Amino acid sequence: MSTERIGDGGETINAGRGYETRDLSVRASILFGVFLLLAAVVVHLVVWVLYVHFGTEAASTDIRRYPLAQVGRPVLPPEPRLQVQPREDLKAFRRQEDAILSSYGWVDRNTGVVRIPVDRAMQLTIERGLLSAQDPVPPDSGNTPPAASRSGRPLEAARQ
Repeated sequence: MSTERIGDGGETINAGRGYETRDLSVRASILFGVFLLLAAVVVHLVVWVLYVHFGTEAASTDIRRYPLAQVGRPVLPPEPRLQVQPREDLKAFRRQEDAILSSYGWVDRNTGVVRIPVDRAMQLTIERGLLSAQDPVPPDSGNTPPAASRSGRPLEAARQ
């Protein structure tokens, strides 16, 4: 029971189907969708092939466009370098100094000069007393006490 009628422009209208059959066919719509899907797949494959090709080409040429850019492990600058951890360096330096100041050891073995701990040196200084300008210089030391010298010369030589 198809009822056809004539529209305002003189065209025949099929009122029984519920949609217009002359403007767009279902077969053409499905073919267009399939073509669009195939075109999208082809475009994606071409882009992927180009990406792989240019990626391997760029990796094989290895041209450094920026000569100052760092490649690989960082190169350390020549000594002296800036301190990375200054507080820890200072603590280690003070531990090393404290170990030297609180232990016995040779300063110069050939001349027989030794170092003693600071506490022991202060104790010996208290026991023996300080040298003064009035005290005679011990003959074995060969040194003039600081108070008895002037401009590097002993006082007797400076008076003459």
